[in-house]
Amino acid sequence: MPTAPREIAQIAVACRDVARATAFYRDVLGLPLLFEAGGMSFFQCGPTRLMLSLPSSPDLAPPGSILYFRSDDIAAQLATLRAGGAQILREPALVHRDAHHALWLAFFRDTEGNMLALMEERPAA
Repeated sequence: MPTAPREIAQIAVACRDVARATAFYRDVLGLPLLFEAGGMSFFQCGPTRLMLSLPSSPDLAPPGSILYFRSDDIAAQLATLRAGGAQILREPALVHRDAHHALWLAFFRDTEGNMLALMEERPAA
């Protein structure tokens, strides 16, 4: 039986304007820019690399899937995003609580119309 993949190595995010999206992900979201090549930009986000590129076909045009970024302080990070001009769609809200943790989510859009989210898991009180 084949083994399952270990982890996600790279995620592609389709953009209408790669330069504009690069500025957002670098300057507003604060992800480290690794390199730019062939009209694409690559960022490091934990163990996963994030690639910004033009869609390879019209059916892959943004907006696409939702990326959930882990946060240690969702309110502070959302304030930074707001100050950077991000379109905030939903303020932090408690969406789940169990015996181990409380899950908070907040949603926003990048410059390309992609919906993104911040996710904070707090220990149960």
